[in-house]
This record gives sequence, structure tokens and C-alpha cells, in this order.
Amino acid sequence: MYNTSFIPMQEPIHDDMADPATELTAWLRLAMTEGIGPVLARRLLAVFGLPQGIWQADPEALRAVAPAGVAARLLSTPTVQQRERIAATLAWAQVPGQSVITLADANYPPGLLQIADPPLLLYVRGNPALLAGNALAVVGSRNATAQGVQHAGRFSEELSRAGITIVSGLALGIDAAAHAGGLAGPGSTVAVIGTGIDLDYPQRNRALAQRIAEGGCIISEYALGTPPLAANFPRRNRLISGLSRAVLVVEAAAQSGSLITARMAAEQGRDVFAIPGSIHAPLSKGCHQLIRQGAKLVETTQDILDELPGWPGLPKQQAVVQATSSPATEDVDPASRQLLQSLGHDPVDADTLAQRCGLDPAALAGSLLTLELQGWVELLPGARYRRLA
Repeated sequence: MYNTSFIPMQEPIHDDMADPATELTAWLRLAMTEGIGPVLARRLLAVFGLPQGIWQADPEALRAVAPAGVAARLLSTPTVQQRERIAATLAWAQVPGQSVITLADANYPPGLLQIADPPLLLYVRGNPALLAGNALAVVGSRNATAQGVQHAGRFSEELSRAGITIVSGLALGIDAAAHAGGLAGPGSTVAVIGTGIDLDYPQRNRALAQRIAEGGCIISEYALGTPPLAANFPRRNRLISGLSRAVLVVEAAAQSGSLITARMAAEQGRDVFAIPGSIHAPLSKGCHQLIRQGAKLVETTQDILDELPGWPGLPKQQAVVQATSSPATEDVDPASRQLLQSLGHDPVDADTLAQRCGLDPAALAGSLLTLELQGWVELLPGARYRRLA
């Protein structure tokens, strides 16, 4: 792992970068060369050794490994833009709590070394030691229901208290709830993002990202300043699953990006878990699809722990979070309690509910509002209600 407090700065970066003075400068130049991806980079490294060896290679030997256009760019003098980007990255890595890990670094996450295309560089904010710990990914819909958010937060908190690091993608909805839950326990959390690590995306999670940087870890394979391009996010999902022993899908529509993460996890030999839901709920269809394909159905955190033997220091759960657990109803008034008994976990419209419980529309609306504010029910699209607990 590199922090430029240990690397002589080069400001400006001179034309002699073909023979770079520092390892990190050479790694950055390789990563920033147009046409260099993880596969070609590993081929070059396999032939020439560390990046310095690439710059010192015979031009004919270089052309024999890389396409002509890429070889020409490697042999040419670094551009002004490359120099500026490298200088900015070296300065960024001087800030305490910020660093760059290269593929050859002893601190490179072992889980990512097992995937087909590990990134050359990882930009890190926070505690990089979390990248080598016992980790489980928790993913799901950005447009999650209140129940899905509750499940993601409670499962993640309980697993974090068991010493498991929660990995997710810092998106809205399930991801944000998973990170918040992970921060509540010693396992903490790792956020894998699809932009440059110096950007705040999405803006609504800016405060959460700061909390993660202080108490967890944020990583990106993308250079500083990389905008939130659509293609980056499916690609970053391979890192979410690669860092993790298993993936838990909390809520997912039939075409959800979370299913991409689950597929990548299966291809990488990771376990896949899914929380089931109502057959009428659109955000349960993806989970049900995964279960039909062999994902393990889970109702409690213990279901997950029982499937993950061999993690050193992992305690047996005492208090088990259940997907259907609920607080006591003693504090609910009799009319609302009757309404809860009539309101199942499947969505129902107000007219049908009024027929079930015999309440007039005004009383029903008042009770539903009270229960919604207390966290017992949620209002779904189409003016339908569902019991949360």
C-alpha cells in the first residue's frame, strides 16, 4: 500500500518518467495509459515484471505483447494530462487516511486476487485492513421498501456484531441501510464505488460516505475525477462479490442490478443468500428467482452463519435477527391492533381493508396514518398498504 508520505514527490513530473523514480508513479502511468485494462496489464506484468520493467523493455518485445497502438502509447513521452493526473493522485495519497494499493502490494485484498480481472490499483479511504477480513456483501434495490431497508439494516448490524464486515455499493436504499448497519458493529463496512474516490455520489449519501471513511473503508478502481458513468456500476459489482465470502440479496426486482452481483458471486464461487417476500411484491421477484436458481433462502442471521463455517473468531449468535421479527403490540391501541390483525404482509387497498376490519373510512385513515408513523405499516404505490412487522 502506498501513501506518498513515503514516496519522493515529483512536482512537476519530468520527461524522464520513462524511467520513473517511484513504483507508484510507474503503476499510475500504466493504469492511465489508454487501452490498458486488467487483462492486458497482467499480460504485460507477467512478461516484464513490475511496471518499471515495461518502460525499460525493448520496443520490439513490447510490440510482441501489446497491440501496436497501445505499444506506441507506452513508448511515447507521457502527455501533459497524464503528468497532471499522476501528480494529483500522488498529492491525494499524501492525505492521512488515503492511499493507493497496487496489484503487487502485500496488502492487496486476497479475495480480489481470486477473481478473473482484479484491478491494477485500488484507491482507498479509511481502514484498508477491512479489505482482508471476514466479509459478506449485502445488496438490493435502490428503491427499497421500508421493510427492505429495515431488513438490510438489522441483518447487517447483527452480522457486524458477529465480526463480519459488510460490503456494499453506497447506493441509495438497501446499500445505504447495509452500510449504516455495518457501522454499528465491530465488523464495520466497506463501500465499493463506481466513480473516482474523490467524488461524492450519490450526493444524498455524502454524510454516510464520510462516516464510512472515518469508521470503515471506501474503495474504487477508478482514477480520481472519474464521473458516474453507467457502465462503471455493473463492473464494480464484481469487486463487491470478490471481496466477500457470500452475498445476501435483500430486495431485487426481476431485472435488478443486484442480480448481476449475485451472478458474479456464483461465478466466483461465493455463496448466495436471498430473503424471500410476498409473491405479490415486485421487489421480491428477483430474490425468488435467485432462490429457484439455487440461492439459499434465509429468514435469520443464524441461517447465514450456519452456512459459513470456518471463519476464525466468529461467535455463535445469541440474539438472532429474523426477517419477520416484530416489536410487541402492547402499546398499540385496540382499534389499531384490530387493524393490524386484518392487515397481512401482502399489499391491500384501503377499501378491502375497511371491509375486513369493519372500520369507517375516517377511522381507518386515522389508524393507518398512526401505524405508518409508528413503523408498523408502509404505504405502497397504488395506495396499497402492507404490514411491516
